Amino acid sequence: MKRKFLEDLGLEKEVIDKIMTENGNDIEVVKADYGTLEQKNKELEEKLTTANKTIEGFSDYEQTKQAAEEYKQKLEQTEQKYAQEAVERTFHQSLEKAITEAGGIDDVAIKAHMDVKTLMESKDQSKDILSAIESIKAEKGYLFGKQEPITVAVTKTGGTKITDITPETFKKMGYKERLELKTANPQKYEELRGN
Repeated sequence: MKRKFLEDLGLEKEVIDKIMTENGNDIEVVKADYGTLEQKNKELEEKLTTANKTIEGFSDYEQTKQAAEEYKQKLEQTEQKYAQEAVERTFHQSLEKAITEAGGIDDVAIKAHMDVKTLMESKDQSKDILSAIESIKAEKGYLFGKQEPITVAVTKTGGTKITDITPETFKKMGYKERLELKTANPQKYEELRGN
């Protein structure tokens, strides 16, 4: 309300001052109420923004679910891969051990004459591996060493016999000496290697 409006009504100055003071007080109350309402409105807008972001997050639920499924599948594939590798490693160790025990001189050459894939898929691997080795041994005996025990010197120092080799001596042996021992007596070689 403007002072001129009240003066034009013919009101006295004291009355106008009182009206203006009261009007000013009312305006201050309204301003305070407006400030409170404005603050509440701002808080509600912030809550609405947060709620909208949360809702948008739920719209990503399908993508998140799909990503989780993809990670789960990758994990399962990795586990299957490692399990398969473990099975293959165990198979190859068994195969190499059988070849060594049969007196095989060259694992690679002997394996080249085998159907390794079929042997790996066999239900009775041990029996089928031995059968395959015997078959190769009969046809290609040159791939296998002599079966009787040989007591030859396998180290350059002291001429130690195979029967005299201790785990400590074995640790000091070079590659060539170990290979000679493996060829000459695979069982002793495996025994010493295990210690």
